[in-house]
Amino acid sequence: MLRNVASALFYARFFQAFSVKGFDRRVGAPAEDEFDFNNQRWLVTGASGGLGQAVALKAVASGAEVLAVARSQPKLDALAGQARGPGRLETLACDLSVMADTQALAAHPIVQKAPIDALINNVGVLLNDYELSDEGVESSLATNLLGHFVLTEALLARKALAAGAAVVEVSSGGMYGAALNLDKLTATSKARWDGMAAYALHKRCQVELVRAWNARWSQGRTAYAMHPGWVDTEGVKTSLPAFRATLRRFLRTPDQGADTILWLVDQRPAVESTGGIWLDRHLDEEHAFGLTRRSRWTADDLYARLAQTADGLATTSGA
Repeated sequence: MLRNVASALFYARFFQAFSVKGFDRRVGAPAEDEFDFNNQRWLVTGASGGLGQAVALKAVASGAEVLAVARSQPKLDALAGQARGPGRLETLACDLSVMADTQALAAHPIVQKAPIDALINNVGVLLNDYELSDEGVESSLATNLLGHFVLTEALLARKALAAGAAVVEVSSGGMYGAALNLDKLTATSKARWDGMAAYALHKRCQVELVRAWNARWSQGRTAYAMHPGWVDTEGVKTSLPAFRATLRRFLRTPDQGADTILWLVDQRPAVESTGGIWLDRHLDEEHAFGLTRRSRWTADDLYARLAQTADGLATTSGA
């Protein structure tokens, strides 16, 4: 009952900003040929549907060479059949919840062929049930956060990210409901599992991870945290059926949700990343409630925890 009341208050608080009404107010109707991504290479994760699909298809239509990554090769094949434009699309099947596979993706000859100009860390899941990846990591943590960290760091280590690359972390408005808490980052049992709370925490961590990356990187490469608002995707349909049933006519299309991702890459390096979270081409505060500002952990602490976890998995696997 308490969770339902809290959810209702949260949705009421953000309805005007996160629904299609917010997009219409801030962005309106973007021009079809607004972006020019010729001579750019993009790597988009979670590209077989929803936001990732919208980003991949629009980037190809705007001239980019897009490496589209997802678990399902049949879904990637279907995506390739939809690609139109001066750019081109390559598909790479990879389970990004498995760090060994993610490391292998960074080393793939197609990825290594030329530097990546835009890395879109989009893949994410909201799981209602507690699951473990093949490596024994809670699956949503592995997919939403650890995999993003491992892929980005592996590309950097292999000099596969261009000097002026943009890295976009696709977060969620759900992060407004969570403070950075590393004690809660690793769920150890089904009894302690709360999928919604875990998702919100992972999305908060993405914002902090962007802060850590930008503090470490020299001028040129830039990481951005954005969220797409409330978008009508298969993931929402599966994970949040009541939410979708209630607000369906106010949800954004995947193209509308993807717009700020494309805009950020187009605007770099003119758009700086000094904190906050991007929504509808505007930089918003990363905290909406005082409670989420209070944390004894920092972005550096999060980076260290993810690095330690990734190193432990690599040691275990013998990589």
